[in-house]
Amino acid sequence: MEGRGLVRSVTVVGSEGRGRGVGALRAAWRRRRADAVGLPRQRAERARTPGEAGGAEPGPGGGRVAFARSVLDVRVTVGGAVFLGWDGAEPEPSYALAGACPEPDPRARLEPDKDGGWRVVSERMLVIVSRHGAVEMRTPGGALLRRDQPPRWWESAQESAEGAETAAASRWMQRSELPPDARFFGLGARSAGPRLRTGTYRLWNTDAGPCAPGTDPLSVTMPVLVSVADAGTLLVFHDNPRDGSITVREGAEGQGSGHDRPARCEVRMGGGPMRYWVVAGAPSRVLHGWAALTGAPAVPPRWALGHQHAVRGADGEREVRQLADGHRERGLPLDALHLDAAHGRGHRGSSVDTARFPGLPRPAGGLREAGVRLVPVVEPGVRAAAGDPVFDSGSAADVFVRDTRGRTVLGSARCGEVAFPDFTDRRVRKWWGALYAELLERGFAGVWHTGEEPVSLCAFGDRTLPLSARHALEGLGGDHREGHNVYGLTMAKAGYAGLREVRPSERPFVLSRAGWAGIQRYGGARAAELETGWAGLRAALSLVLGLGLCGVPYAGPDVGGDTGRPSAELYLRWFQMAAYLPLFRTHTAAGAGAPWDFGEEVLEHARAALAERERLLPYLLTLAQLAHRTGAPYVRPVWWQHPRDRALRDCEDAFLLGDALLVAPVLEPGARSRAVRLPAGRWYDTGTGRGHQGPATVRVAAPLGRLPVLARAGAAVPVRGAGGRTELEVWPPAPGRTGDGLLIPDPGDGWERPSAERFTVRRGEDGAVVVERDDGTAAGYAVRVRRPVDPMAR
Repeated sequence: MEGRGLVRSVTVVGSEGRGRGVGALRAAWRRRRADAVGLPRQRAERARTPGEAGGAEPGPGGGRVAFARSVLDVRVTVGGAVFLGWDGAEPEPSYALAGACPEPDPRARLEPDKDGGWRVVSERMLVIVSRHGAVEMRTPGGALLRRDQPPRWWESAQESAEGAETAAASRWMQRSELPPDARFFGLGARSAGPRLRTGTYRLWNTDAGPCAPGTDPLSVTMPVLVSVADAGTLLVFHDNPRDGSITVREGAEGQGSGHDRPARCEVRMGGGPMRYWVVAGAPSRVLHGWAALTGAPAVPPRWALGHQHAVRGADGEREVRQLADGHRERGLPLDALHLDAAHGRGHRGSSVDTARFPGLPRPAGGLREAGVRLVPVVEPGVRAAAGDPVFDSGSAADVFVRDTRGRTVLGSARCGEVAFPDFTDRRVRKWWGALYAELLERGFAGVWHTGEEPVSLCAFGDRTLPLSARHALEGLGGDHREGHNVYGLTMAKAGYAGLREVRPSERPFVLSRAGWAGIQRYGGARAAELETGWAGLRAALSLVLGLGLCGVPYAGPDVGGDTGRPSAELYLRWFQMAAYLPLFRTHTAAGAGAPWDFGEEVLEHARAALAERERLLPYLLTLAQLAHRTGAPYVRPVWWQHPRDRALRDCEDAFLLGDALLVAPVLEPGARSRAVRLPAGRWYDTGTGRGHQGPATVRVAAPLGRLPVLARAGAAVPVRGAGGRTELEVWPPAPGRTGDGLLIPDPGDGWERPSAERFTVRRGEDGAVVVERDDGTAAGYAVRVRRPVDPMAR
């Protein structure tokens, strides 16, 4: 097969030696020179606004409103999502959309509005366009969700280095007002949050290095802003991958009429189309509509919901064997080992140093028989050296990013100069995907992508390719200003297709560091390196919650952080929290990383956390299937079912795992109890059995051996019971109430779509808890009823 044997030369573009050395200095100067020649010169700009409306023309799902200097298309789709495009911007082509644009809703109609404006009336949203170009999104009942002021463009003629004028280019800005009580979330992976405070957030994927709360931007930035207010939940996505920023300012409610200060949002883009999608409703409906637009989240293989460990060292096969044996000997479940770049020859991403790994694929097969998969890191840079098989093959096939003069763009990496495949070209994606066949033949089970922001080590300036570098962009052509943010997304697409082609009967495992809207179609995200410290632990939770609200449900950090050896307590608290996150990955760093490196007490408590993770595996598998079908993230903010509870909207130190469990991680040193804000309803502390009535703030025990986890009264949670059989664990419903549960059986690692089984939990006439299927028949699974210590619940 073409490409066989070539994968051994794929190189790494890492963060070691960031900005140091002759190579980094050379790369920085080369980047500056390329942009000086390749980017057009800016001339004086002229501001433009839409002007006054002159008329409107009905169309499918809405229509077009013509202004003196602009036009606006409004289109309501059958799923309820609304598209708005200025100046002829269409929904397609788009890297974010999963396929063809949804069909317009034939019931939506364009009508004249007061004062010379227009309105589009639909079942789920009312869109009002003023005669000067302001756009209001309202609920069908008329409650205001958001008001966009007339946009503003700054147009200028651009002059090339040769003096020829090019077409006018426009940067643009849009300001919006929202209800005073609105809170902001989303924008991809943000370390400060998950609630986005007043501030400016850049939209540019960046290898920021180890981060703490406040580091911004990171590797997954998306113009996906979620606002939550009493009036409703609203998701707004500006489908433009260019560099830009979003500034938010929280509002305030005054004591008297007329003294409210609305929340505000400002979007600025350095060019590209002004087009955006709006989805409104309950949080579950919003994420369902978002998944319908951008694609169903991939269901990870069953083993990828277990415990994974990243090996960061240079001892090779011996170290891998010792780690696998160490987990087994201590009774610690282990499902995968990830090999970082240090295990490749010359720090090459998916290469294998035969001196360190002399026996592949035999050791990988032996590990797999023991239930442990091997996953290598893969980075996009290809060592730019004649005689390197991947570089020679790529050069012959013309797959690398080029500059405006047609020369291959070279970046800097730890191994030297590297070239970057242009993943925005379908032909290049197919070439790259074929390289993954050898990885699978050598016994690897999936891939871990990193450095795909993309990163080029530079002594100064932005650590990426020249902005003038040319990309195919699916045949449309463009430069790195348009290709940068979608580079990681298109690399994930290439890897996913390559793995699926080699093993079509297995779901691929692709874990990305960088990405954009739609990355969930191909796998999950490990979006940033985190500082080792309690601040890093807080940032970890922020990243996972933020990505989930942007449609990327499978995500998680590395336990313990990336900058040093954590204290035993910090490591344990991080480990305990990660045991409830979708991606659960520990790692070896700074001479420690396995639980036994921190003493017997930590080992004992870590073993208990792993046992609980294994026990909840049927529930996690159900949540993975549910995310694929509905877009609902596994890990949800505590306001998920009660978005009108303002205290919950401000809660950032706890999360829901599905609808049944509330997890309250310990985020401070020395804490042995903590306050927890509960949603409405009755909740039971699974550690003590004590019941609590929400909405309320309660104090719960948080001993070193476990995190506070509360179960919703009446929830039927699928768990692994004796002998590995699936059981239903039930906490009694509150008096006079019923509960429910959902189980989607494990289909293995293939593509089977199992049927969902739904259950109702109620009390019988004798007061006993009864669990039935929705059709009234018996549950069909063993039921374990937990007995609370609260006598009122018996």
